Amino acid sequence: MNPRLAAYAAATWSVAYGGLGLLWTLGAGGFPFGVTNDPGVELSLLGGVTAAAAAPIIAALGLTGGMVGLVMAGNRGGSWRPALLSFAWTAAIVLALLIPDYRVLVLVAYTPIVIIGALFGWAPGGGATLSDAAPWPVVNQLICIGGGLAWAAAAVSYGRLTRGACARCGRTDVGGGWTTPEVAARWGRWAVGVAVLIPVLYALTRWAWALGVPLGITEEFLREGQASGLWLAGAALATVAVIGALLTLGLTQGWGEEFPVWFPVIGARRVPPALAIVPAALIAVVVTSAGLMFVRLALAGGFAFDEDTTFTLTDNWAALAPELLWPIWGAALGAATLGYHYRRRGQCRLCGRG
Repeated sequence: MNPRLAAYAAATWSVAYGGLGLLWTLGAGGFPFGVTNDPGVELSLLGGVTAAAAAPIIAALGLTGGMVGLVMAGNRGGSWRPALLSFAWTAAIVLALLIPDYRVLVLVAYTPIVIIGALFGWAPGGGATLSDAAPWPVVNQLICIGGGLAWAAAAVSYGRLTRGACARCGRTDVGGGWTTPEVAARWGRWAVGVAVLIPVLYALTRWAWALGVPLGITEEFLREGQASGLWLAGAALATVAVIGALLTLGLTQGWGEEFPVWFPVIGARRVPPALAIVPAALIAVVVTSAGLMFVRLALAGGFAFDEDTTFTLTDNWAALAPELLWPIWGAALGAATLGYHYRRRGQCRLCGRG
């Protein structure tokens, strides 16, 4: 990871998004937040903002981010280091974890469901399509996640550079400790166990509803979902979650490092680490952001399914309680992915440490 390129990427994203903020300030359309612009406004952290109030702030923060990125690209540390790292990590967390909500996860999960359903003439949720799941406010959340990842990369690479670590692998001449393959294998197994258990618990509730069992919900709510086909879509989402949980096991299993021999063409070949690390890391981000949304709504008293049905921890609790564990799921999956990376990174081609 080149520190200068990472900083330039974060700066470029910030200036570009700040440019959008400037356009919105001048009255251009497409402002993605607020009651009049976001169909899922009740889910959004920024649901209460207006273009007049928020767009100038977005423009100013974009300009600030551009300047911070440029300073990081040419700065080697010193007294500016804590402030620069604080800005970078704050930007990463806000953009990647706090601004997005669970609609990004729904889009990611629905994509294979819609594609497979189209092959068999079935559309989930009473005819939902990918365009239904990806209005501009949700696409904007994907853009924000991209910016958050850019700032996270800038923070990691700048942190390595300014503490004298290898820019590519992060190692120093000091012993690896918890990042050594042997130690990472131990804590990685615990992380994988948590990252597998939570989606399975979530899936059990959705499969129960699809089978007509009102696990943690009222009979009335169960009938509403049956009439609309919602529980079939929920069962499909749950199945995707369980498939993801099974794939998570590969982060500590031999078949996660070498394709099984019965695989056509690629059987018995080495699994490229990025093939597991990139999707697992991205899912960890969107699961965490979705879970944080549910935690925020639970603290606010729940949220409405329709005019008559509200998800709370006291009524229809199973519609909300499993999702409150999603931040833990996301953190565990992120830790499991990091452990997999530490086990498989081998000797660094830049610094020679290994």
